[in-house]
Amino acid sequence: MGVKKIIIYTDGGARGNPGKAGIGVVICNEKEQAIKKFGEYLGDNLTNNEAEYQAVIFALKKFKALFGKALAENTDIEIRSDSEFLVKQMNAEYKILDEKIQKFFIEVWNLKMDFKSVKFKHIVREKNREADRLVNEAIDSQLQAKTLL
Repeated sequence: MGVKKIIIYTDGGARGNPGKAGIGVVICNEKEQAIKKFGEYLGDNLTNNEAEYQAVIFALKKFKALFGKALAENTDIEIRSDSEFLVKQMNAEYKILDEKIQKFFIEVWNLKMDFKSVKFKHIVREKNREADRLVNEAIDSQLQAKTLL
């Protein structure tokens, strides 16, 4: 089995910061064609940065659950995020001072071990529109559900 390259666009957002938060994940092949898309509501009282990390954690866990350990071990993952904060921390360019973020960082670091490689690339927000749309859709659907009750 040859090494595969997968590109994963991740985004996390919180309304209020901290506030109601959600994530968006788009898993693509090396030609940047979407294979799977996910949007999920995380809950209340999370920050944007916490949601950004949760999106990466979700993405790595979901890839392994969908495609299995053997494929994960032969896959180069490129995480693309518009969060400079997350990318620079994962690339050891920024220190991590917040205890909650430290825990998320360690979880991502440990999840990386299941893959051939995991790289983090900062992209401009315009290149992350679909993941951003999924974040907003997840938060909006939760707010609409509460309005109906």
